[in-house]
Amino acid sequence: MSTEPNTGQTPTPSPTPTPTPPSAPELTVVVPAYNEERRLAPTLAAIKAHLDGPDQGEWELIVVDDGSTDRTAEIAAEASAADPRVHLIRGDRNRGKGHALRQGVLASYGRRVLITDADLAAPIEELDHLDKALADGHTAAIGSRARPGATIGAHQHRLREFLGRTGNFLIRSVAVPGIRDTQCGFKLFDGDRAREAFAASRLRGWGIDVEILQYFRRAGWPVAEVPVRWSHQEGSKVRPLDYVRVLAELTALKARAIRRADVLVALLFLALSVTLYAQRWISPASRYFPDSMQDQNQWEWFFAVTADNVRHLDNPLFTTLQNFPDGVNLMANTVMLGLSVPLAPVTWLLGPAVALNVAMTGGLAATAVAWYWLIRRRLTAHRGAAAVGAALAAFAPPMVSHANAHPNFIVLFMIPLIIDRALRLCEGTRVVRDGVVLGLLATYQIFLGEEPLLLAALGMLLFALAYAAVRRDVAREAWRPLARGIGIALAVALPLVAYPLHWQFFGPQSYQSVLHGDHAGNSPLAFLSFAERSLAGAAETSDPLALNRTEQNAFYGWPLTALAFAIVVRLWERAVVKALACTVLGAALLSLGPKFRVPLTDIVLPGPWALIRHRPLFESVIEGRVAMVCAPALGMLLALALARLLTRDKAPAGRYAGVAAVALALLPIVPVPLDAVDRAEVPPFIARGTWRAYLGPHETLVPIPVPDAAHAEALHWQTVADLGFRFPGGYFNGPWGPDRVGIYGPSPRNTSTLLRQVSDSGQVPKVTRAWREAAREDLEFWKAGLLVLPPQPNEAALRTTVDALVGQRARWVDGVWVWDLYEGRGDDRVAHGGS
Repeated sequence: MSTEPNTGQTPTPSPTPTPTPPSAPELTVVVPAYNEERRLAPTLAAIKAHLDGPDQGEWELIVVDDGSTDRTAEIAAEASAADPRVHLIRGDRNRGKGHALRQGVLASYGRRVLITDADLAAPIEELDHLDKALADGHTAAIGSRARPGATIGAHQHRLREFLGRTGNFLIRSVAVPGIRDTQCGFKLFDGDRAREAFAASRLRGWGIDVEILQYFRRAGWPVAEVPVRWSHQEGSKVRPLDYVRVLAELTALKARAIRRADVLVALLFLALSVTLYAQRWISPASRYFPDSMQDQNQWEWFFAVTADNVRHLDNPLFTTLQNFPDGVNLMANTVMLGLSVPLAPVTWLLGPAVALNVAMTGGLAATAVAWYWLIRRRLTAHRGAAAVGAALAAFAPPMVSHANAHPNFIVLFMIPLIIDRALRLCEGTRVVRDGVVLGLLATYQIFLGEEPLLLAALGMLLFALAYAAVRRDVAREAWRPLARGIGIALAVALPLVAYPLHWQFFGPQSYQSVLHGDHAGNSPLAFLSFAERSLAGAAETSDPLALNRTEQNAFYGWPLTALAFAIVVRLWERAVVKALACTVLGAALLSLGPKFRVPLTDIVLPGPWALIRHRPLFESVIEGRVAMVCAPALGMLLALALARLLTRDKAPAGRYAGVAAVALALLPIVPVPLDAVDRAEVPPFIARGTWRAYLGPHETLVPIPVPDAAHAEALHWQTVADLGFRFPGGYFNGPWGPDRVGIYGPSPRNTSTLLRQVSDSGQVPKVTRAWREAAREDLEFWKAGLLVLPPQPNEAALRTTVDALVGQRARWVDGVWVWDLYEGRGDDRVAHGGS
């Protein structure tokens, strides 16, 4: 992939700048002035004395009075009357330094244009150093107080200097990376280029310096930063808050610079995402995705418990609201703190269902926009081609499958930013800065989802190895800055994530790995088939090829597969195409698992996943998900092909045929809206808060049967009840056994296992004294105060079994059967910890 940025078009200059006439002076000096009556006369005298020296050539000096209320304009007018080379431009009111500079530069004729502040904080004699930089081939030379060799004669107040440096750092980080001092008021430009840049400028305030430097950078005009002598002058018009205003101006400038076409593309992606989730947006709190199984309950609970932890300043990495008393290690359960924490206000105000909808709908659209940005920046400037490629990357069948239930696998907007920053490291221009940024991006992605980051790193490794094999010259130049930058990134990220990761892997309820069985890989047929939510898909053909409908990790369809093969053959001469093709092929092979069966035969072959399946981190990965790496790689191949098709000179018939082929390949995998159904009603006993009259403050409510990964409606009960009670069991990842192997749900206990068997079979077991004693121990372990049985299949068998286990008959209260274990036994409830 190219590491050269795609800068797009240079802004159109307006108004038209004045070209340099044949008799133009060598130098124009522009001095913006506002209420400078005390300093202007000495400044003009110093400038004239220097410019009248030997070997200075013809010059002109333009003073731009920016609506001063003192004698500034009169002083400049007197100087102009005494020397015709001095000119005055007088403003009727104060409009800002940017406006004054623009007026002065556009009125200039010099082959070179110097702009300097009226206080001459940088002496005019420093012009000689800037002149040398222009003579060396640069188009602009800017004075710098931050470059080695700069001399500070008189410092500002320490607080003012600190605020200035901080503001300058933020400005250059946002706008012109690599330039250490954007705000020093002593800059020399090539005259014609300065007039073009200032004619295209829009800012009126202090941000004009950055806007002009941005223009030079986009145009590819070299800029030198030259160390100068500088002394703080009392009466400076620059205030610490002006740096904040500069940032605000630049933000507004960037917003105005966004092309309408890019906005339309982003809105298109948002519309696609909203359409995908339309059936849940109808009524977020009462609509449910059945294909998510219990995942929607779990994710809404994650958002609710995170918001509750934020509100009460509790530990966001652990809770005992479910799986009481052992609790749940939230860091080990992908609660997406990077989204659930910022969206806590949405959860408080509108509920976890709306917050989850916002996260998934907005996150998927943002992911598409991020891929669009990366493709335009690194592969092609053609907006249409980039939009189609990004749409495939974000709305490919595997992404739509995970859109049912897994926000951590569809909210991937950080991945393109991480890829771009890694490519910047390969350029080797600003390794420290890019390494720091990469570390911060990776840190945030860890709090969005660690497994997607691992898969992205695997995909980037496949691409890098393939690209290095075909472009060894690039690899030799890139590997050192890349390695150094990755080291810096690790040095930044590790201190930030050390505690959360230690809690995840070694804290309470941590586990070693999660077992997914031997059939978590993709069948080769899955790549040629269509997903259930694709336009050409059908459940009867897709379901047998996947673990479930949230894990249809391939399903790109045979038309897209054939088109991708044709694109690779046609564009094979390009190194990036070879690398992308190898990435797709490598990810597809790894996703087959440690072994796979050749379709239509009984032949079983070993897969390359076997080489890494037991390595740290990879042992918990569902290998079929590696095929998700193919989505952005295929999107990039498609964007390259479309850009070539639409920009090369081709006969209209050939162009139409190519576009038609792309449309026919994509049409079968166009996603259809996800199915949603009316949610199971929460029993009034829970929804109305009746449970509060039965439950002591330190007791738990035990749903019957005890919740597990396949039956987690109790999580929804808990969110409806504002997390007012705790319960045993639940749906989460936790440890099991002495080896602390990761499993879905709680470690089984005698009573929970018995009740699940009754629920599944409908058979009432013989309840012996041993079973009753086991139930007593389990209920005591759970600190149970209330058992609740909602209407469900095999309800009668469950009720009879629990009656026998606890030695009392259930009562029907507000739509559920309840057993109040301490009814009429106030002393026992107090001893147990109740009220």
